[in-house]
Amino acid sequence: MAAETETSGARPAEAQIWDWLSQIPDPEIPVITLTDLGIIRAVEWQGDTLVVRVTPTYSGCPATSVINLEIEATLRARGIDKLRLERQLSPPWTTDWLTEGGREKLRAYGIAPPIDGTAPDGLIAGRINRLTGRSNMVVPCPRCESGNTEKISQAGSTPCKASYRCKDCLEPFDYFKCI
Repeated sequence: MAAETETSGARPAEAQIWDWLSQIPDPEIPVITLTDLGIIRAVEWQGDTLVVRVTPTYSGCPATSVINLEIEATLRARGIDKLRLERQLSPPWTTDWLTEGGREKLRAYGIAPPIDGTAPDGLIAGRINRLTGRSNMVVPCPRCESGNTEKISQAGSTPCKASYRCKDCLEPFDYFKCI
C-alpha cells in the first residue's frame, strides 16, 4: 500500500527516483549518500524496466554489493518491480565526482575531503606529483582547519581513506584519498 501511495500507481519520474536514491547512505561512510559520492551514473526507464547504472569507487571496493542491495531494496520498497542494476566501469570513478555538499558533510563529520583528483581541468598533474612524491600536499585538519598535519598511515579505517594527525589540535583524522 505504501509503495502504491508513493508512486500513485504510475511509473515514477526519474527525478523522483533520484530523490529516493539521494537518501541512501554510503555503507562505509554513512554521513554521505550514494548521490553525494557521485557513483550513481544514470537512471532511466527502458520500456517498463528501470535501469540504474552504478560506478564503484574502485574495482575492489568491499561495499559494492551492499550498495547494490540498498539500491534494490530502496526502489523495490517504493514499488519498482522491474529493475536492473548495471555496473559502469568507464569512465572510472574519481573523487572529483563527490558533490560539494558531500565534501562539506565529510568535513563536518571529521573526515578531510579529497583535495583534488583526476578532473579534466588539469588537476591530474597535481595528482601525479603527489603519487610520485614530488608534491608537498597539505591535508587540512577537518576540525581546526590547520595545515600543520602529518600522515600516520596510507591505510585508514577503510581502503579509501588514509590516517592523519593534526599537530596543532592533536586530533587524529581520516583523509578521503584521491582516486
